[in-house]
Amino acid sequence: MSMTKVLQVEKLSIGYDGHTAVDDITFDVSEGELLGIVGPNGAGKTTLFRAIFGLQDYKGKIRLFGFEPDKYKSLIPLVGYVPQKIAFEPNFPATVYDIVSMGIISDKKIVKGAKLIQQCGCCWNRIYKKIDKTEDKIQEALNTVGLEHLKNRRIGELSGGELQRVFIAKSLVKDPLLLILDEPVTSVDVESQTKFYKIIEKLNKENGITVVWSSHDLDAIKKYASRVACMNRKLFFHGEKEKFFADENLLKTYTESAMQMHMHDHNH
Repeated sequence: MSMTKVLQVEKLSIGYDGHTAVDDITFDVSEGELLGIVGPNGAGKTTLFRAIFGLQDYKGKIRLFGFEPDKYKSLIPLVGYVPQKIAFEPNFPATVYDIVSMGIISDKKIVKGAKLIQQCGCCWNRIYKKIDKTEDKIQEALNTVGLEHLKNRRIGELSGGELQRVFIAKSLVKDPLLLILDEPVTSVDVESQTKFYKIIEKLNKENGITVVWSSHDLDAIKKYASRVACMNRKLFFHGEKEKFFADENLLKTYTESAMQMHMHDHNH
C-alpha cells in the first residue's frame, strides 16, 4: 500500500443547532486503502462526508491528496460519491445509460485537479480515459457493475440494489481516485449486497481506487475492509481491522452505542 495520503482529517469538529455532530476526530486514508467506517445512526458519518465535499462548515483541517481546501474545487471532480439515499423522481424519463452518461466530465474540467495529482505522486489508473468513445466508456462502466443488460431500462423500474450500482457506474466513468460510499446497501436485499461488495473489492484491488465506505454491517467490514474507523461523534478506533475485531471491549462499546442510538431513535 502506498504511503501517499489521499485523505487527512485533523481535529475535526462539526456542530449545528447547538448539537455536536462530530467531536474532534483525526484519521487519514492512504492510497489503495479500503477503509470501513462503522458507527450507529446519528454517529456523524454523513456529516463527515459532507464536510469532505465542502458542503458543511467545520473546525479543524481536511486535506484531499495532501492539499488544503483552497485547492479543493479542482480536486472534488476526482472523487466519486454514492449517497445513502438516492433521491430522484420515479417517473423521471431517464434510462440507466442516461444517468451513467451524466458522470462523464471533460478533461478541461479536471485539468487543474490532474496537475495537482501529478504533484502529490498518486498513481492514477485512468481506465476510462483510455476509451475513446463516450458510449464505450458507459458500456465498460456498466459491465463493471454488471448492469450492461439494463442500459435502456428507466431508472424508476430498478430495484434499490440496481440503482446503487448505476450510481457507482456514474462515478466510475470519471476515473475517480477516491470513492466515498455512505451506507450504500441500506435498502438492498442480501444477494444484491454481496454483488455490491464484490464490485467494491474489485474496484479497490484491480482498478486501484481508494475506498471509504460507511456501514452498519460488521460482517461485511470484516470481510472486505483493510482498515476500520469506529465513530460515534468521537473516534473510538482507527487502525487495522484485525485489531478492531480482536478487541472485545471495542466491539462491546460499538454494539452498546449502536443499541443506545437505536433506542434513542425509537423514543423520539
